[in-house]
Amino acid sequence: MKKHHEVVAAIIQRGEEILCLQRGASKYEYIAYKWEFPGGKVESGETQAQALIREIKEELAIDIQVDGHLLTVEHEYPDFIITMHGLRCTALNEELVLHEHTGFKWLRTEQLQTLDWAAADVPLVEKLRG
Repeated sequence: MKKHHEVVAAIIQRGEEILCLQRGASKYEYIAYKWEFPGGKVESGETQAQALIREIKEELAIDIQVDGHLLTVEHEYPDFIITMHGLRCTALNEELVLHEHTGFKWLRTEQLQTLDWAAADVPLVEKLRG
């Protein structure tokens, strides 16, 4: 049976732009170097918002404000299944530091489809594009 993870993803907005991050190498080739919204696993006892604030601080060294729920995505990858809660957020500071990713871009919603997104993030991109 495949592992199932509950994860949160931050759709971080700065004015009209949204933060997009590029993954590095991965043991799972199908997500290596793909673009994604930052986030991570929800730990026991954490709310989705608490998990996201912690993960973004760990991954990017920035503080965020969680503004609300955008979409929950169920996605089955070849090796695991995720339930991903996409939450709209605002960056409280902009000097981000990449601890786990190889690149980042701030893009307007109409530019999001120009990136090669991880499969689980595609429904979030589609929802944002309306």
